[in-house]
Amino acid sequence: MKYGLFTYAENKRFFNVGDNIQSLAAKQYLPQVDEYINREKLADYKGDDIDIIMNGWFTHNTTNWVPSEPINPLFVSFHMNNTAAPNMLSEKGIAYLKKHEPIGCRDKFTAKTLQEKGIDAYFSGCLTLTLDTYKVDDSERTDDIYIVDPLYNYPRSEKVFYDLKRSVRSVLDGKAFQLGKKAKHLRNFISDDLLESATFINQEPKANTYSDEEKFAMAEDLLQKYAKAKLVITSRIHCALPCLAMGTPVIFINSFDSFVDSCRFDGILELFNHITVDSKTGDFKANFDLPGKITKDTMVTNLGLHHKLAEPLKEKCKKFIARKNN
Repeated sequence: MKYGLFTYAENKRFFNVGDNIQSLAAKQYLPQVDEYINREKLADYKGDDIDIIMNGWFTHNTTNWVPSEPINPLFVSFHMNNTAAPNMLSEKGIAYLKKHEPIGCRDKFTAKTLQEKGIDAYFSGCLTLTLDTYKVDDSERTDDIYIVDPLYNYPRSEKVFYDLKRSVRSVLDGKAFQLGKKAKHLRNFISDDLLESATFINQEPKANTYSDEEKFAMAEDLLQKYAKAKLVITSRIHCALPCLAMGTPVIFINSFDSFVDSCRFDGILELFNHITVDSKTGDFKANFDLPGKITKDTMVTNLGLHHKLAEPLKEKCKKFIARKNN
C-alpha cells in the first residue's frame, strides 16, 4: 500500500506552519510517505491507490472537492469551515462523506454540521494532541518562554502594508490606524518584563519563499522548541494543542470575535488554561487563577483533559494502517 501526506501550496501571501504541524501528526503513523499531495488538489490525484489520514482544515478550493477515487481516506480531526460547508456539502459531497463514515471531526461544530446532513460524525479532537512523541524529559526543559502569534487576528504591519493595494484598502477600512492595539492589549495581561524577555515566534511567515522541505523542517524545529519550553503563550491552536501533548505548560489567548474563527474552537477551548480578550476594549478574563498579569514566574498546570481524545485517535490511526499490513 502507498501512503500520502498533505502539503499546502495554496499560492497565498502567507502560509501557516500549523498546517505542516498537522501533517507531522499524521506522518508519525505512516510506515513511509510515498506521495506528497496538495490538500487543495485532492480531486486531481490520478496515481496509485493511496491511504491518507484526512485531518485538518478543509478547504480553500471547494470546487476541487471531493477527493479522487484512488485516495482511501481516514477521516479524523476533520474541520469543515462554515464558509466552505455550503459548497462541500453538495449532494456529491454528502454522498462521499457517507461512503467513508464515521467522520471524526476536530471540533463539535463540524460534527454537528455533518450530522444535520445525515452523516455519521463524531467529535474526535485534533490529531496534534497525539504529538507526545516529541515530549522530552524534565531534565531537558529550559527556562525559555515563547509568545506565539498572540492576538493574531488583530491588524499587523506585514499584512496591512503587504502591497500597495492592501495598504490603500487598510487605510480606507481603518486597519492601518489600529496597529498599536495588539501591543496595548497584550500589556493588559502580560507584564512588561515578560514582553521584553520572552521569545516571539511567528507561525505565519510569507509564502512562496520556502520549499515543502523547508516548511516541514520549520514545523519540526518549532515542535522541538515548544517541547522544551518553560511556558508557551499563544493564539494558535496548532501551537497550543501540541503543547498539551508534549506536557509543556501553555496558556491559550482567545481574542476571536467572528464565527468563522470561533467555530473552530467548539470542544477544543475547554482543553486549555485560557484567557478570553475583548478585541474592542482589551478587557480580559482567565479561566484559571491569575493574580495580576502573566509574568516570568507564572506557573500553570495543563488540565489533562486532552488524554480522553488523544488515546482513541492513536488507536484509530494505528488500526487504519495495520489493516493492510497484517
